[in-house]
Amino acid sequence: MKNLEAGLYSLSHLFLVPVLALILLALAYAFLALGAFLVEAWQRRRGRYRSRLAAWHAAHGGGSDDLELWIMKRLEWLRIVSRTTPMLGLVATMIPMGPALLALTRSDAQSVGENMVVAFSSVILALVAASLTFLILTVRRRWLLVELRDIERAREAG
Repeated sequence: MKNLEAGLYSLSHLFLVPVLALILLALAYAFLALGAFLVEAWQRRRGRYRSRLAAWHAAHGGGSDDLELWIMKRLEWLRIVSRTTPMLGLVATMIPMGPALLALTRSDAQSVGENMVVAFSSVILALVAASLTFLILTVRRRWLLVELRDIERAREAG
């Protein structure tokens, strides 16, 4: 049984570095998406925004289903990041908790602290990334659905 437990611990510990890297990538993506979102919001407020959906529709044509598919593709990464990053944060929290608990039994406060810093900082960054992408996803989805409705109304009218 000890070998199985040691094997499971070793296997789970292998995932810490890739999970932390994915959290950092998600955070970088969230900030890039936030910058693009703020630029788009500023353009919309100033009346200078040119709809990518309308441009795609003008170039490719198609019906509402094609436009909805384009919207889904456009929002796909925001949705993936907003849904998976909290799970990555949980994984990055749980992996260092094992060594922290072992250090606690040895009264090794320094090791407990080091492991807890990794655990909590990773989940905080993951939640920041997820929150930003969810906010952008929600507002951008509304914007794109309004654009879709405008295209459909123009098609019906003319």
